[in-house]
Amino acid sequence: MEKPSTARIALKWGLVTAILIIIYTVILYMTGLFKTPSLSWISFLLLLTGIFLALREFKSLNGNFMSFSEGLGVGTLMSAVTGLIGSIFSYIYINYIDTTIMQQMSDLQREQLEARGMSTEQVDQAMEMAAKFTSPGLMFLFGILGYVFFGFIFSLIVSAIVKNSKPEVEF
Repeated sequence: MEKPSTARIALKWGLVTAILIIIYTVILYMTGLFKTPSLSWISFLLLLTGIFLALREFKSLNGNFMSFSEGLGVGTLMSAVTGLIGSIFSYIYINYIDTTIMQQMSDLQREQLEARGMSTEQVDQAMEMAAKFTSPGLMFLFGILGYVFFGFIFSLIVSAIVKNSKPEVEF
């Protein structure tokens, strides 16, 4: 039996997951619900689902066997593909399609800081610091790294659950 291609499976499910996350993100942007932090975690549930489906397909194509390390590799690679595609989309959307998103996020952050009772000087200082980390390049990089990090953690968990190593043959 030929071993399935981890790259093909990771690319396939990374693309599918990225498309679902992009659709979900566009819905959040269009409805203004992106300002609700708890709804952004649904993207990570979609990532977790994508990892599970990728590992399930790899395992079924591999004679119902998958080692922990194979699962970890497929899941992490799939997350990297998802992060890359999602970050490219976010970069394009924020910089060319709806350029007001960053200002809306900045206004929301300012409101939250003021609601905490921070002085105007403290708010201005915090906003200045946050602006350094919200440049398009850094957001692109943090997007990819975030998906890879969470994908690695999710892959650890899912691989441990669905693994089925081939039995050792002793002579």
